[in-house]
Amino acid sequence: MGAPLAPEKRLAVLAALCDGNSIRAVERMTGVHRDTIMRLGLAWGEGAQNLHNRVARDLSCSLIQVDEVWSFVQKKQARVTEEDGPDVGEAYTFTALDATSRFVIGWYVGKRNEESARAFMNDVRARLVVMPAMTSDGFAPYVGAIGSAFGPGIDYAMTVKNYGNKRGRRDDDHRYEPPRDPFITKKTIFGAPNLEAASTAYIERQNGTMRHHVGRMRRLCQAFSKRLQSHRAAVALGYVHYNFCHVVKTLRVTPAMQLGIADSVWSLAELDAVLMTSGQCEAPAKQPLAPRVPETTARELPNGRGFLRVVSGGKSAPSAPTPVAPPPAPVAAGIAAETAEPLFDKNGQGNLLAWRPKGQPSFSEPTS
Repeated sequence: MGAPLAPEKRLAVLAALCDGNSIRAVERMTGVHRDTIMRLGLAWGEGAQNLHNRVARDLSCSLIQVDEVWSFVQKKQARVTEEDGPDVGEAYTFTALDATSRFVIGWYVGKRNEESARAFMNDVRARLVVMPAMTSDGFAPYVGAIGSAFGPGIDYAMTVKNYGNKRGRRDDDHRYEPPRDPFITKKTIFGAPNLEAASTAYIERQNGTMRHHVGRMRRLCQAFSKRLQSHRAAVALGYVHYNFCHVVKTLRVTPAMQLGIADSVWSLAELDAVLMTSGQCEAPAKQPLAPRVPETTARELPNGRGFLRVVSGGKSAPSAPTPVAPPPAPVAAGIAAETAEPLFDKNGQGNLLAWRPKGQPSFSEPTS
């Protein structure tokens, strides 16, 4: 057993890992051996998962965006053989983000298939107590996973970006630099979502932030994990650091503060102390979901059965009323039209006595 690591060294290692550095880079920066760094990373990752299970429950998030981030363990999928096992190759991180507070509700590391999508959605479902509105990209397994976890009563929309080769060259590569004007298609999958508010912009921006803070998610670099356990620990540490320590520029607070879970920005020393003392905590169990309060005008139904609201759409949109021209001024028999009084005065008030010729007195006027 070696001497315990000094507190300032521990915080230096934690800061370097949360800035997206690799294990060997942290070793060069701090002078701490890479085996010690890996043991600390596993301990912090386990504490981060336990902390998230303890605080991320009974959430009332009404607008959720989901997406997945590519990464790999040990080697890329193209070089994986049957002898490597299921824990080697592509490792996608499924993420659910509350669009209002930017709080990461849940994540799941696995293959990009329906099994991982269902496990991810079941975890997100267990952390909520209000039926949300949800938006995802065009990944097909989301339809079955969301329908199985939340039922057809959820307002779920799918946004698909159709990238096209406008220059007509076969050697164009848009994987890293797509066109600046993609065509976005939005469609309703379940319920009656607001397609104008349906978007994955926040979760895609958050994916870029996590690629900066978690080096194992970064493309074209050597900061990858050789074991799935180490990769999951790094991902858990990155998302907990984002929720409690990262100040969102537009909100000016951390996501945990915006959601009401924390009352201040956590320092690295506070994060280290909480993660190292966080006891074992299992994931929350599924609870009944209350109806979401709609943003538009609605009427609440009795006995907590939901809300009655008007949604746009249908087989045909209501047409605008056709303006009706005022009828021509009636003309009494034997009286010319130019001698009759106008049907409406200058203020738009109708004249009930327009039938009589101009200058003829009304019944209320005395005659001479």
